[in-house]
Amino acid sequence: MRRITRIATVGIASAALALSATACGGKKSSDATSSSSSSGTQEKSAAIAYDIGGRGDQSFNDAAYAGLEKAKTELKIKTAEAEPTEGESEADKVQRLTELARKGNNPVIGVGFSYAPAIKKVAPKFPNTTFGIIDDTSVTDKNIANLVFNEEQGSYLAGVAAAKTSKTGTVGFIGGVEVPLIKKFEAGFTQGVKDTNPNAKVLSAYLTQPPDFSGFAKPDLGKATAKGQLDGGADVIYAAAGLAGSGAIEATATAGKWAIGVDSDQYNQAGLSKYKEHILTSVTKDVSSAVFNLIKSVEDGKPQTGEVRYGLDKNGVGLADSNPEYKKMADVIAAVEKAKADIIAKKITVKTAP
Repeated sequence: MRRITRIATVGIASAALALSATACGGKKSSDATSSSSSSGTQEKSAAIAYDIGGRGDQSFNDAAYAGLEKAKTELKIKTAEAEPTEGESEADKVQRLTELARKGNNPVIGVGFSYAPAIKKVAPKFPNTTFGIIDDTSVTDKNIANLVFNEEQGSYLAGVAAAKTSKTGTVGFIGGVEVPLIKKFEAGFTQGVKDTNPNAKVLSAYLTQPPDFSGFAKPDLGKATAKGQLDGGADVIYAAAGLAGSGAIEATATAGKWAIGVDSDQYNQAGLSKYKEHILTSVTKDVSSAVFNLIKSVEDGKPQTGEVRYGLDKNGVGLADSNPEYKKMADVIAAVEKAKADIIAKKITVKTAP
């Protein structure tokens, strides 16, 4: 899928950015976001730079966007967005973050671990700007906030639900790209399945291998992989694959089997409404709150810095129950709730690698 790079500034004009795209959004006014402005009338603005798949992925990026929109509404600030390009280089990310910071946005948030090298280069050049990075702790500085989640914990709950729901005893896991972050999803899911039904079989597959990260943006590949797992007997499939996960959901729903969504409550995603009856549940990451909380901390004059972790104990990860059919599964819900309590009480330690 071809993506178009975009910087969207809501409610203010932005000068044409040095990116391979056109600027869009907002009504015209004077450029109030230049970091070199000395007028003292600079409007506050926060920005996010999207990960592969961009806004509209019905998952990870859309969750970040929801947090930005909440900040716009509740904190009465301006917002800016930047889209990735297909096959972009690290230099493209550096340029994107530099432009967002140069325009006076604070904080500037990179959605996804792929922004780590770029933030490492850009953050020291803007010491008065807070940079947030989601899903990465490898890059640190006094003006960097690492927004991270215990994905393995939410995935464990998904494994419990999958094992309790499966009629064939075979379930599937699809990862977008085989990197440590996504292997956390696989590890937790597999452990949850096996702890619930030791005889269950878990079919695992990854769409691409690094440095090819396109596995997060290929719905057709996600669909084909899910079909393969369905042919192998899986009747519940969990995909942690960004935009590609929508293809897995389509294939699973079309086959009349259960899909498990990821990152946001995909049962409620408009773009997946056609398949919602077959989305059993979703492993949620409260990316929205993480983004909002970082923006608010900057607005309050006490910017977050260092590792900011969200787990089951803080409802930073969890399992959605929007599907009415799921709510009817009393035994499944009871098993999930017990597992959740045991993880919080540290009676269960969830693995972070398969």
